[in-house]
Amino acid sequence: MDVQSNIWFFEKVDLYELLCPHKVPSMEEKHTFHKYEKDQYIYFPDDPSTHVFMIANGRVKIGGYTDDGKEMLRAILSQGEIFGELALTGEEKRKDFAQAMDNGTSICPMTIEDMQNLMKDNDTLSFKIFKLMGLRFRKMERKLESLVFKDARTRIVEFLKDMAMERGQKVGFEMMIKNHLTHKDIASLTGTSRQTVTTILNELKEKNIINFDRRRILIRDMEKLV
Repeated sequence: MDVQSNIWFFEKVDLYELLCPHKVPSMEEKHTFHKYEKDQYIYFPDDPSTHVFMIANGRVKIGGYTDDGKEMLRAILSQGEIFGELALTGEEKRKDFAQAMDNGTSICPMTIEDMQNLMKDNDTLSFKIFKLMGLRFRKMERKLESLVFKDARTRIVEFLKDMAMERGQKVGFEMMIKNHLTHKDIASLTGTSRQTVTTILNELKEKNIINFDRRRILIRDMEKLV
């Protein structure tokens, strides 16, 4: 699969179920969930990298800032996904920010020491964590290549294909994607404009290649999505 998007996934594995301290007897008593409201920051660039975070409920966006202060959206993560994992590689300060996108976002933090102890005793978990890191780095590299060498329409079409492959569910001959992204979100993730995203999605809808609403995107024929 030619992965061009910069959304990060765990290849259909919900590691929250494996990592949440509430599910580990030795950690359960000392652990509490952290609650955030919409637009509240979980961490900022240059904050100390002391924890890895798991999303119990809600959505979190990961991003950074250009030299002139413009926000660059890098990922939108949802329930079951983790972030801040670069702390495990020796990162001392955050290079990006994490911000809640929904009211009542619930985050499960785990210290680096606790995470390392879990990984030390679980080779399968360690493999999944390192595989995640490799996958995310590769996607960032491909994202940069896409921004340099591909036009806006191609980036948006490939984004839809990636979403279908990563999160889609087959419904007969069609592929259904549960959608939690606005056109503005898709534009930020593909390096395009909201107007361009709207125009291209409407064009694909008029050709009966896709259908969409606020809750889902339905790809009627993956082969025609070009």
